[in-house]
Amino acid sequence: MEEQPISILNALGWSAAWANAFLALSNANHIPARVIREHRGVYALLSETGECLAEVSGRFRHQARTRQDFPAVGDWVASERPDELSRAIIHAVLPRYSAFARRTPGAKGEEQVVAANVDTVFLVSGLDHDFNPRRIERYLTLAYESGADPIVVLNKADLRTDPEEARLQADAVAYGVPVLLVSAMTGLGLEALRNSLKPGTTGALLGSSGVGKSTIVNALLGYDQLKTAAVSEFESRGRHTTTHRELIPLSGGAVLIDTPGMRELQLLAGDAALSRSFDEIAELAQSCRFHDCSHAGEPGCAVQAALTDGGLEMERYESYLRQLKEIRHHQVEQDVHLQIAENKRWKEIHRSMRHHHKRKNGG
Repeated sequence: MEEQPISILNALGWSAAWANAFLALSNANHIPARVIREHRGVYALLSETGECLAEVSGRFRHQARTRQDFPAVGDWVASERPDELSRAIIHAVLPRYSAFARRTPGAKGEEQVVAANVDTVFLVSGLDHDFNPRRIERYLTLAYESGADPIVVLNKADLRTDPEEARLQADAVAYGVPVLLVSAMTGLGLEALRNSLKPGTTGALLGSSGVGKSTIVNALLGYDQLKTAAVSEFESRGRHTTTHRELIPLSGGAVLIDTPGMRELQLLAGDAALSRSFDEIAELAQSCRFHDCSHAGEPGCAVQAALTDGGLEMERYESYLRQLKEIRHHQVEQDVHLQIAENKRWKEIHRSMRHHHKRKNGG
């Protein structure tokens, strides 16, 4: 019996669960499609009828309350195309099972969905002058908040004389998360990365500009689909060769989302995601005398005790505090009374940190 070719929808990750969600939000004139690109309110959709451009309907735009209500790359939508010459109309977005989001730069700090319905998020760092374990910690917090499974990818291993040392540094901040040494130029680690993308699943590449995300995509595809640009040896900063998010089907049956480099990564996460990123601090906190311990000098604080005896590195603790403060600020920025209480609390924390540094240095 001749094997039937896989449909476009199935190649994009369509399933019975998506079909049921589609039936609940659509009518007879609508067809399911997946958002493969988005740029300034114009969307590229891929469906069984092929690729087309689309916009949201007037009703959709009127009912959307916030920015995250609009479609994002990776979303499944109910769409309608009146004729072949016109743009399709997006009437509804199917409920997401995961969403990688960040705070947009600026005073409003709105939520921006970078990639939706992602199973595995690849957090890419370049092993040139851009390598920074603290940045990996921030990406991990956002990944845990998204609902996707993170994998740390250390690209450009061929440019570093001690890539194994960098892997150990990444291991130290990525508890229980796979860390892959990769060189998109030489092929090192690409097979392990490819094996992480199971048929029917969606992966997403996230990282700063210049870490080589588009080069990794091209290496996985076996040809240059995405434009890349050289990185300045002086600054180790890549130019923004990927200017919009894009979903790309792979030959193995998975799909991969490439994203533009993020120069500013503002956190949009909750306490549970932060605890997973800093698992050892969360574990220590369970032994604190008080369940609401701020780890700022209360008696019986297990976190402070670990700092004193060397069981917890100060850099790791300070990174945790920075993320916690940023998360708290976002949570209370609309509540004046909570702002006052938080400002007082952080003054006490900073006073305790100064005291700890002074005592450690023999002051």
